[in-house]
Amino acid sequence: MGKTEFEKGFLAALAAFGAWGLLPAYWKQLDNLQPLQILCHRIVWSLLFVAMVLTVQRRWGSVVKAIKTRKTLGLLLLSGLAIGVNWFIYIWAVNSGKVIETSLGYFINPLVSVLFAVLFLREKLSTLQWSAIVLAGLAILYQVILVGRVPFAALSIAVSFALYALIRKVAEVESFPGLFIETLLLVFPALFYLFVGLPEEPFLAGETAQQKIWLLSSGIVTSLPLICFAYGARRLPLSMLGIMEYLAPTLSFLLGFFVYKEPFDRVQLLTFVCVWVALALFTGEKLLRWRRMQHPDKDLV
Repeated sequence: MGKTEFEKGFLAALAAFGAWGLLPAYWKQLDNLQPLQILCHRIVWSLLFVAMVLTVQRRWGSVVKAIKTRKTLGLLLLSGLAIGVNWFIYIWAVNSGKVIETSLGYFINPLVSVLFAVLFLREKLSTLQWSAIVLAGLAILYQVILVGRVPFAALSIAVSFALYALIRKVAEVESFPGLFIETLLLVFPALFYLFVGLPEEPFLAGETAQQKIWLLSSGIVTSLPLICFAYGARRLPLSMLGIMEYLAPTLSFLLGFFVYKEPFDRVQLLTFVCVWVALALFTGEKLLRWRRMQHPDKDLV
């Protein structure tokens, strides 16, 4: 018996979030290379892979339309810079033994995104949503006070990706045409660095054969989960996607704790617990609102 559209969408979304959650294991294979070097390769090979996808899907018209629109092109330049910063910090953090901290960044990202929506899009929040944001903020502040260190990687990842999502929400362009233009705008400085900035290790000359395979595959690793996510998003309720998005940071957390044996003290534990409670409040409120929209004639209180 063939799978239903819902089942196909669920498996595709599961593959996307699973791949994102296990991504630290991929970058760990390149931990003896410079983070900027890895980032530049990721940009180059992502551009080429997305170009192939656009060719197969015959969607170059969307790219041309976006490039001709000055406002859209400017927004994609900003979103490209935001995702470039996000990729760099993530790669640097993973290969610096901060996998658990990267998971914290993606756990708090939905809350930062909501805060940005209030600040820049004038969206309104419920009391429960504000409570979730305040609780997460207090959790981070607690860690700063007791440890004396700001979780730079976590906050940078959360803010940069929330900023990226905000800009892409405003930019009138689809996912893959937008990603192509973003990487196209970043590819020139990336190529300059790979050819000129690494004089002792010319482009793909200083890496081992295994490293070359990992680098060349970085475009697939970047783009394939996006394809799966886009496929799943069209077939699943937003409420289910909202819950499934926590699979990625959960897998990363488990990798950092059980596989890479990163230190995890009581202060970090309390920080994570507070963030998880905040996410439970936030997600619960979203689910309740979605159910009310689906069944406006029923009293769900």
